[in-house]
Amino acid sequence: MENEFKDTEIGKIPVDWEVLELKQVTENIFSGGTPDTRKPEYWNGDIPWLSSGETRNNSITETEKKITYKGVENSSTRLAKKEDIVIASAGQGYTRGQASFCKIDTYINQSIVALRTKKELVNPLFLYYNITLRYNELRAISDSHSSRGSLTTKLLAPLKIPIPPLEEQQKIAQILSALDDKIENNNQQNKILEETANSIFKEWFVDFNFLNEDGLSYLENDGEMEFNEELEIEIPEGWNVKYLDEICTVMGGGTPKTNVPEYWQDGTILWATPTDMTSKKSPVIDTTEKKITELGLKESSAKLVPKGSILMTSRATIGYSSIAMKEISTNQGFINIICDKKVSNYFILYLLEHIKDKIIALANGSTFLEISKTNFKNIRVIVPDYQTMEKYNEIIEELINKIYKNSKENQNLSNLRDLLLPKLMSGEIRLK
Repeated sequence: MENEFKDTEIGKIPVDWEVLELKQVTENIFSGGTPDTRKPEYWNGDIPWLSSGETRNNSITETEKKITYKGVENSSTRLAKKEDIVIASAGQGYTRGQASFCKIDTYINQSIVALRTKKELVNPLFLYYNITLRYNELRAISDSHSSRGSLTTKLLAPLKIPIPPLEEQQKIAQILSALDDKIENNNQQNKILEETANSIFKEWFVDFNFLNEDGLSYLENDGEMEFNEELEIEIPEGWNVKYLDEICTVMGGGTPKTNVPEYWQDGTILWATPTDMTSKKSPVIDTTEKKITELGLKESSAKLVPKGSILMTSRATIGYSSIAMKEISTNQGFINIICDKKVSNYFILYLLEHIKDKIIALANGSTFLEISKTNFKNIRVIVPDYQTMEKYNEIIEELINKIYKNSKENQNLSNLRDLLLPKLMSGEIRLK
């Protein structure tokens, strides 16, 4: 019986599984709402409130915005409870169809559909993983049934779900969630490592409390300061103020013609778009969703930049930066920075984070904001002496290497999860 399958309306499934509609295995399918953004008394409270963009995370442990009790009482927002599944019913780019698993209670907006399972029939985590596997199907359903391309509760209710025995559901959920928990743990480690790197940059190059040649605090040991007339502030003796293009090479990117298959098919050259940057949780990049061929690189304005270069998004979503761990090219939505040997690429990486607001302020454009290479090159920055830069480089390199190791492990864990997921959900692999 273990290896026997039966034909159903969704294809072959094990004989001891059944097919049920989503509405049969859920207590409730519902959407939320948004408190009036013009009323400050509804916002910045202590009650979590989730928007559709946050479903990019596998699990919901916190929310970007919070509301007040007045906001709850005076809007159509509704409460998704811990162990509910939330699906983005609308949103920009790849958002629609994304699903997350709630690990907290949170109110939701109108662009989210929440599912509350009947736990006597289905394990909540099992259903979550089934929904994540059907991302493309959900987008296709919404495209074909709605002029606005939104996923409604009415469209989701009849979705057919293959249901194993409850004990097997639990085992499937345990295996997949163990992989996701390890990924999340690595993400949390990386977040702490990044915060540490940012703090060190601020302490050394903003507060000027770096380590002197004796390994002691510069300011606390009477380090010499001198007045800089350009910036009208005091900076450490021996440091300089320079334009960005004096300390690094600034380049743009480009896109090969998309209607020429030879530029794309079987391409091996990494080609980054802003989505590759905004969707990741790491300051390093060594893979891209799309790749181009040598011919595509040659016949376009895309340029190959070396390992160690800094990529920064320059239009629409401005100021996301990463260090390239491999040779890479980008589209035209980037400013790419190749560092001088005397200037640490890690210094530039965290400098860009520190001056992000200034970079955004220099952007302009009628359709979407973009910072030009000219405006970027003309930003003046404080540049430390070579010895201080070297010490900083040694410290940050260790942190970046740890971040990269965790990121690589996450890629492998994600690949394993994505390999197992369809096999477990179809019964090709059985857990007894």
